[in-house]
Amino acid sequence: MDYRVIKENDLFLLTDDKGNIPGNHPYGLGLYTKDTRFLSRLDIRINGEEPILLSSDAAENYMAEILLTNPHMEKDGNLILWRESIEIKRTRFIYDGVLYETINVKNYFPKAVQFTLSVIMDADFLDMFIVRGFQNGHIGQRTGQIVDGSSLTFTYMGADDVYRATVVSWDKPASSIEDTGGILFEFQLDPSEEQSVTLVIAPQIGEDKRTFVMNKKDALQQLQDSYAAWSNKITKVSTDFKPLQRLVDRGIDDLRVLLTDVGYGEFPVAGLPWFGVPFGRDSLIAALQMLSFNPEVAKGTLLTMAHNQGLDVNPWRDEQPGKIMHEIRYGELAVTEQIPFTPYYGTIDATPLFLILLTEYVKWTGDLNLASELEANIEAALNWIDQYGDRDGDLFVEYHQESSKGIANQGWKDSGDSVVHRSGDYAETPIALAEVQGYVYQAKMGIAQLFDKLNKAERAAVLRQQAEKLKKRFDAEFWMEEESYYAIALDADKKQVQSITSNPGHVLFSEMLDAEKINAVIQTLLSPKMFSGYGIRTMGEGEAGYNPMSYHDGSIWPHDNSMILLGMSKINRQDASLKVIEGLIQAAGHFEYDRLPELYCGYDSSIGKVVKYPVACSPQAWAAGTPLVFIQTLLGLFPDALNRSIRIAPRLLSGMNELTVHHISIGEGHVSVSVTRTDEGLSVSVLENTTGYDIFKDC
Repeated sequence: MDYRVIKENDLFLLTDDKGNIPGNHPYGLGLYTKDTRFLSRLDIRINGEEPILLSSDAAENYMAEILLTNPHMEKDGNLILWRESIEIKRTRFIYDGVLYETINVKNYFPKAVQFTLSVIMDADFLDMFIVRGFQNGHIGQRTGQIVDGSSLTFTYMGADDVYRATVVSWDKPASSIEDTGGILFEFQLDPSEEQSVTLVIAPQIGEDKRTFVMNKKDALQQLQDSYAAWSNKITKVSTDFKPLQRLVDRGIDDLRVLLTDVGYGEFPVAGLPWFGVPFGRDSLIAALQMLSFNPEVAKGTLLTMAHNQGLDVNPWRDEQPGKIMHEIRYGELAVTEQIPFTPYYGTIDATPLFLILLTEYVKWTGDLNLASELEANIEAALNWIDQYGDRDGDLFVEYHQESSKGIANQGWKDSGDSVVHRSGDYAETPIALAEVQGYVYQAKMGIAQLFDKLNKAERAAVLRQQAEKLKKRFDAEFWMEEESYYAIALDADKKQVQSITSNPGHVLFSEMLDAEKINAVIQTLLSPKMFSGYGIRTMGEGEAGYNPMSYHDGSIWPHDNSMILLGMSKINRQDASLKVIEGLIQAAGHFEYDRLPELYCGYDSSIGKVVKYPVACSPQAWAAGTPLVFIQTLLGLFPDALNRSIRIAPRLLSGMNELTVHHISIGEGHVSVSVTRTDEGLSVSVLENTTGYDIFKDC
């Protein structure tokens, strides 16, 4: 369906394209914070009738503008309102936990008119898991409504004994207020006259925690100032290849709206509408994608994950000491432990990804102080990998669901059918995934580099030895000689799950693959079996589990491609990376606002269009971060602050003649680079280098 969503920090509004929240809508429209729906209905009517949609725009993410008009209205032969004579403009934004909506009406009829504008609201305070149909449970109850002058408050007492309320106020006298949620405003407009009413809607959690509401003008100014500050500190990209320019600009804007701070610094939540909370894997990968644009986001992500790192052995939450969380929820069902998301730890890859992000962050920034600050978290994560991740001591990290309400498949492809044998049988757990072993290798090798600088040489040597043993064991157990490719996984019986998938492509980034096998892996990834023309599929066409319409078994995920791109670029296989980038850019042109979605179907590009996946988050953090990876990949940019060096290996796409990237934050300075196509080839100019590091060009 067409929906509109705006967000700021942890409050978001999901409506239909008219800006309404119809009651009992199947998609769960509403105003949400802390996984609770604080507005379950928001309808406007003109003289009791639904307005007609003219345009609906949420391109800004933090602000939406919707243009409506009236239908023709007559009664008993008497004209009430001529069709399309009243313009109704709805402008809304969110700031500091409050929704502001201004409804502006303008008369385009040549005579004076009068009409009633009604706003109908309700709040059911349902937990998001109930709204989405995933869970039922013991919940609280509505405790009534309070009408007080120009305000209406809906109240609720939860099963968790937490008071919740939705406080609605307005700045124009209402002709009537119904305690069931209807507010009527009378308008009399001369020709060309316009008037407005502003609604302010503030969720409240706790009787003594009423949300502070500032005036609309100040709130909007502070919101715009925060976006200006974000723009000032982020890397700037300029290219004559406009499809890439639009993608990068959209990705930057989307990532800004997805930033949230729960007390430890800004980090990207997974995606809208349903995943606007901290996610281990998603937030870590999105922050990794953003390193070349704003490495401070990685710091906020790392500190948030460290704060929620596992402490106990708790099967209900799939928790063990040192494990990085999968997801945290704040709603009524979570607080009462009817669901295990407080947080839930059922992810096999977030822990090594935490260590990888930390290592890469330090390589970009030189911030060894953060590594020192997180030293206990690092050791806890490494201990989890060896003690709990490697369940049977075979060097491979495996997953197995313990929680009765947890997730069965705990890699990034977490649907129930994502790890499937060529026989069509689903693999039994414990399962060791190919990419996870690569993550573990990369994590240990990277942390060893940090430990060298932190005067922990003996510990570093142990990590390198462990990583080298894993590398040899991985090649021996996962390599499929007949297919010249790696298995997606080993099942509970240590048998290869031989379906051809994208998972081994992630291992390129870890630099764990034998050199002579890298070409074979890349050839498979770019073969017609795996590459649709619009990107690399999650599973190869013709495999037993292949389904181009599936979530994880033949669809295309931009972030999955971005992890492969990072690997291709890191090992200097730019020839291969250009093909993937070009396919993804072509696909993006088929989506609203040139926005790469969470995923799309894996049909071949020969059909001439992208087939959209029925339900995909948009915007979604690691999809938004994918165009940023394009830029890093095109530059071949990999800094190493530990050794005070920067490597660049620039390439340009076909039809692209210029790429300039300004103010890349590296170490304590910045680098700016321009790449231009000439008759002789590529000309690379370093426009700025205040880092004090040596730049090595590989052109």
